[in-house]
Amino acid sequence: MTKAAQTYDEIVRATVPEPDSSFRTAVGQENVRVLDELEQMLYARVVDSLLGIADIDPSGIAVEVARDHVTLRGQVSQVAQLDRIERQVHGVPGVGVVVNHLVVGS
Repeated sequence: MTKAAQTYDEIVRATVPEPDSSFRTAVGQENVRVLDELEQMLYARVVDSLLGIADIDPSGIAVEVARDHVTLRGQVSQVAQLDRIERQVHGVPGVGVVVNHLVVGS
């Protein structure tokens, strides 16, 4: 009895433990983007500026930097803080665009 011819996919599945594993990201790193040196410096300046705002807890604010774009995510306790934080970040040297995804919550 002759064995039926196998397809390429069947051969790969039988001989390669994890086909195409080079294209998969590590678990937990699906959305990780490495900042270059200028982005790291801008990130540090933005975080430092947030630390300087009275009555705001910056630990609830996530800062993302891509070139000169800064995205803010997180939660603040008062509506008035939304605009104050955005103006503060706009004033940081090197910031071009601020995307404010902050929400008010308790």
